[in-house]
Amino acid sequence: MTYPTHELDDLSLSLPITQTALRTAQQFANEQPTPQKAEQVRLNTLAVCAVNDYLQMIGIPTNLEASDSWNPVLRLCADVADLEVTGIGRLECRSHRSGQSSCYVPPEVWLDRVGYIAVEIDELSLEATVLGFTETVTDEELPIRQLKPIDDLIDVLNPLEVEKPKSIPALAKTRVKLNQWLTQMFEQGWETVESLLAPTEPELAFNFRGFSDSIMDGNWRSAPDSVLDEPIVSDAIISRAKLIDLGIQLAGYPVALVVKLQPESEHKTYILLQLHPTGGQQYLPPHLQLTVLDEFGSIFLEAQARSADNYIQLQFSGLPGEPFSVKVALGDASVTEDFVI
Repeated sequence: MTYPTHELDDLSLSLPITQTALRTAQQFANEQPTPQKAEQVRLNTLAVCAVNDYLQMIGIPTNLEASDSWNPVLRLCADVADLEVTGIGRLECRSHRSGQSSCYVPPEVWLDRVGYIAVEIDELSLEATVLGFTETVTDEELPIRQLKPIDDLIDVLNPLEVEKPKSIPALAKTRVKLNQWLTQMFEQGWETVESLLAPTEPELAFNFRGFSDSIMDGNWRSAPDSVLDEPIVSDAIISRAKLIDLGIQLAGYPVALVVKLQPESEHKTYILLQLHPTGGQQYLPPHLQLTVLDEFGSIFLEAQARSADNYIQLQFSGLPGEPFSVKVALGDASVTEDFVI
């Protein structure tokens, strides 16, 4: 169901902007490095607070502290305005300027959301108007006339809550959220590198090397192992490792997939992938393949172990919210891990 612009007054909901919301929004804005980023964060926070007040009013529990928009690191690194709805998922709450025909929704929040809500912020009258919502977004500009009435949101959230137990078996294929690693939140199975690899392993070659200037697949960048510029230095470098078991193909000795990420800015994150032997093995099995797939399943980067490689690696960069997959394969056996930056 959609409705034209002239019906917005009948189907939207206006709420007062509280002093608590104003103080919180200004506090978050003051933490930002530029006026543009501060304004983005301030409006995002006011929109989230308005939707939070609405859901509390109709008895739907929320958890602000678990939302990315309430995380100082993620606020700085990404354009997020999400609200965690307890037991259901995240709603993206996007601010809207009066008189505009569309609401901006950045690509980095097109995944892992149960819905998108447009909120018109009127700071002169201290009023936030919840205009409506949509369940999916595929374009940066969301037409206001395509929004569903906000009252219909209850019908969308309740079935999600009822059907949640049916989706539990699919949790194993959810994407690893790399942005949460910055706050020390790691999915099950991802351990410290030191716990999986022997400390005597020669230096592990963990430095990021120079990235080429060529653009591949839009925003992705890659660099071959042969590029040997100076390592990039950052205070926020996170690494984790996971055992990848290809069964009989590896004769009972799994390999370790190491993922290392370095946020360079709110627009770019560097990713380093490595495969290392474990179980006392010195070299990787010949012909073991490490492949990066884009969101459409197409090969973006790949590397293959030779007869005496003690590790292989791939490195690239991408934008927040971009999905990719990593495939480890030997012969007919393969394991795929899904990620989102």
